[in-house]
Amino acid sequence: MSAETDVKPDQGSLGQAMHRLVTELYPICRSITGNGLRETLRIVSRTIPLQLHEVPSGTRVLDWTVPKEWNIRDAWVKNSGGERVVDFQAHNLHVMNYSVPVRAKMSLGELKPHLYSLPEHPDWIPYRTSYYKEDWAFGLSHNQLLALEEDSYDVCIDASLADGSLTYGECLLAGETTDEVLISTHACHPSLANDNLSGIAVAAFLAQALSQLPRRYSYRFLFIPATIGSIAWLALNPDAAARVKHGLVLAGVGDAGCTTYKRSRRGNAEIDRAVEQVLKHSGARYQIEEFSPYGYDERQYCSPGFNLAVGCLSRTPFSRYPQYHTSADDLELVRAESLADSYTKCLQIFEVLERNRRYINLNPKGEPQLGKRGLYDSVGGRSDAKSFQLAMLWLLNLSDGGSDLLDIALRAGLPFGVVREAADALVRAGLFALARPVTE
Repeated sequence: MSAETDVKPDQGSLGQAMHRLVTELYPICRSITGNGLRETLRIVSRTIPLQLHEVPSGTRVLDWTVPKEWNIRDAWVKNSGGERVVDFQAHNLHVMNYSVPVRAKMSLGELKPHLYSLPEHPDWIPYRTSYYKEDWAFGLSHNQLLALEEDSYDVCIDASLADGSLTYGECLLAGETTDEVLISTHACHPSLANDNLSGIAVAAFLAQALSQLPRRYSYRFLFIPATIGSIAWLALNPDAAARVKHGLVLAGVGDAGCTTYKRSRRGNAEIDRAVEQVLKHSGARYQIEEFSPYGYDERQYCSPGFNLAVGCLSRTPFSRYPQYHTSADDLELVRAESLADSYTKCLQIFEVLERNRRYINLNPKGEPQLGKRGLYDSVGGRSDAKSFQLAMLWLLNLSDGGSDLLDIALRAGLPFGVVREAADALVRAGLFALARPVTE
């Protein structure tokens, strides 16, 4: 695979295409189960071949149980004049996700314990959920709340909570080996554009691009409800989980912030080093953070019983931007150029994983004479001639079968592509040979 030579999308049009997918998905009321999630996955399946799986309610998955399926048709709070003062049709965050059905008349005093707002952002609607405790509530702007008068209110949540199933989507792209790269993104949030329609869009377009490239690894894309989805997949697919060698959770990859990477639990896995290498030589600001057991689905993949090498790629991390989990996480927060940049960085990361190898220096005693082998001549005319020459020297010194190209690139402070090209040149000169694979 070569993201550099085989995939050369126009970044502007690519970003716009991803933003159009975000825009199409934005109005849908999604949850961890239900028809909104299914509709979302069916739309994604127009871009990539997506297999939908249904896990019945009540299924035991590790220490959890798949909950009942939730679907909502309509909801409102009407005043005594019949006016909808809170209206699900206006914005699906107006209803707490997984609210049980309600039909009642009540006073403002009785209604207020079931109303959520954000006084610090009086025009925004908060996102609230109650997945595992039966309850009901409405979200509304604080200005709406302040405008409510003492009155008799007609309250309706036309929803169902009944036995059904949990749905997730899966796209497996077979490679030369059965070793897998896992790309996971949560697909359950309602009208929240960055969290995580951005992840869905980038993952879908990555799968589309990778399907057209030769691949050493197999790539598995998961579009799942948060937490319960990754737990269900791990519980029901132990053989596939054992084949995962590298992984990324994509979440919040569309805002204007710099790229942020949270390391896997292992801390120095190949995926951690590959992301660090790409970001270090990207020419843009970035952040790398240590693993913590709080966040997105990486915490499930990295739980000690699995300990998969899965990190999390974001831009501004969750909860660190004010629009997080509010109606202000809208289509204006997500930028086409940020989606394209996140997509490109992911392809570059996969390129490193695909091309990373361990080599043996076949002439390890003393520095071999490079000039008589034409290796110095091959440097001439390159704009990165000094880096290429330095890469050869680093490779010859460190290629004893223990260090891979990524280790050497990081230690030398050189771009991975330069180190890889230098390794290819040393192989052609008869100075290098592939080492026997080493289990990480």
